Amino acid sequence: MAFGEKKSFFTKLKEGLSKTKNDMVGKIEDVILRRPEIDEVFLEELEEALILSDIGMDTTQKIIDRLRVDIKQQKLATPEAVNEGIRSIITDILTEDKPDTALTDEVPLVILMIGVNGAGKTTSMAKIAHMLKEQGKSVMFAAADTFRAAAIEQLEIWGNRTDVPVIRHNEGADPSAVIFDAIKAAQARNIDVLICDTAGRLQNKKNLMNELAKMYRVIGREYPEAALETLLVLDAATGKNAVQQAKEFGEVAELTGIVLTKLDGTAKGGIVITLADQFGVPVKFIGVGEGMDDLQVFNPEDFANALFL
Repeated sequence: MAFGEKKSFFTKLKEGLSKTKNDMVGKIEDVILRRPEIDEVFLEELEEALILSDIGMDTTQKIIDRLRVDIKQQKLATPEAVNEGIRSIITDILTEDKPDTALTDEVPLVILMIGVNGAGKTTSMAKIAHMLKEQGKSVMFAAADTFRAAAIEQLEIWGNRTDVPVIRHNEGADPSAVIFDAIKAAQARNIDVLICDTAGRLQNKKNLMNELAKMYRVIGREYPEAALETLLVLDAATGKNAVQQAKEFGEVAELTGIVLTKLDGTAKGGIVITLADQFGVPVKFIGVGEGMDDLQVFNPEDFANALFL
């Protein structure tokens, strides 16, 4: 990646995270300014600031415990050093023991997109397709959300905009039948990546589990040579609800990555840290704007630096 491209990418990320930075880092800096002495009261106030920034309690406790150790070892002697210590710990949480955050380069590839309605599944599909096409890969969409009214038409609009063919049936059709036909079309046309939309019906978990299990069976039987990614799309603005959704979808699907959308419109970006800490599933993409290039491959170091530097 060219230096100039990296800079603009980071600038966009920093701009997209400005609300989270103002909220989370602002709360941390308030504690640092109010309490120049680093003691237990300082750590208690810091803990409260992190929890109020949509970082979960368990993750906050982990950050505070590690800070306490560093303070005792006199690695962090000033409030400014504590700020840098938090950045370093958050970077560690985002990176340690995590599978690769990049989408697999293997082709053919099938990507199942799952998540509740309104999280940004369809637009994320279009942005991922745009990204893959810029890498020289051929892409096809499968309109397997046959449950939600207008889902198929919405995907066809994005297909036209991105010049990606859409395999569809009528509303109410069997989603696995759509995926079956899409696989056959992708094989016939030698398509690199097949991206499949799915219905986001978390309220009926048993039906969703059965539906996804059937899709996995069809893909495994009809397309054994294909690599498989299952990406969960979460709306960052839902804050701690996104963590609950990740937990529930993780019980019914074989998740390989998370797409976190709408980070630019919320101060709840601290949720990225909780998701990385609480689940063994990497955040693979983050959305920081409405443009086609505003869904970015998640880089943990860049994320932490955009917040704290």
